[in-house]
Amino acid sequence: MERTCLLLLLLSTLVYCSLGQGGDLSPPASLSVSPDRSQFFEYDDQTFSLSVLSNQASLSLSPDRSQFFEYESVSLSCEVQGNSARWRVVRNTTRGILSECHTDWGKQQGSSCNVSLTPSDSGVYWCESGSGEHSNAVNITVHAGPMILESPALPVTEGDSVTLRCRYQETPSDLTAVFYKDGSLIRAETTGEMTIPAVSKSDEGLYKCYNSKGDSPESWMTVTVPVLSMSLPRLLCSLLVGSPYLLVTIILLVKYCRSRAQGGTRKTHQDQLGDHVEEE
Repeated sequence: MERTCLLLLLLSTLVYCSLGQGGDLSPPASLSVSPDRSQFFEYDDQTFSLSVLSNQASLSLSPDRSQFFEYESVSLSCEVQGNSARWRVVRNTTRGILSECHTDWGKQQGSSCNVSLTPSDSGVYWCESGSGEHSNAVNITVHAGPMILESPALPVTEGDSVTLRCRYQETPSDLTAVFYKDGSLIRAETTGEMTIPAVSKSDEGLYKCYNSKGDSPESWMTVTVPVLSMSLPRLLCSLLVGSPYLLVTIILLVKYCRSRAQGGTRKTHQDQLGDHVEEE
């Protein structure tokens, strides 16, 4: 009986830790929209699809940035745990064209896809398996204008140092660039680059830069927070949300164990009385 109660208590604690501390027990899902844009005219056609994300594969790219000049090259790779043969690089362009590497774009080399970029290659890229599982997705913008913003395409970890750089087709005499986040001015930098020594979740957002030559497209920077390095306020909030569940579970288990124990004692006492009566 005591062993059963201890096992139940351990199980409830593990469930709490998995759910309360960010360990989701179900595979994550993503919602994709085709065409990939946030604004539509009335009567435009849109397609919404829900897909299951896989933790077996991840898309990496080299160089790791979300904006490129026309005719630059990028290498996209599916990093897979196990057999990578069933995974392929897929994209959905801003024109709403869904296709995989080595059809009418890109050159397949092993598990990598090398692309010489033109503006028509702008879109969302990801890895996809034959069974329809998806990796993380990366947004790539190909710009034919005078400048782009070099920012990480892949998520950065909270606490990392990140440098955003304004890059030009033709180097201007004045490198000074003004940086914006979510449409609001951050600051101007005479070197044309801005460093965030230790990024936090509040730094996540839409960035662009501006110079006398023009301005860059906008790019989203994602900041992830490791569970083990969770800040104190977040940890307290998580405990406050999850503790009532754990506390109620422990109380119910204790009551259950006590009632079973009392029931067993009562039954033993009745058996002893019965044996005594039979002896008389």
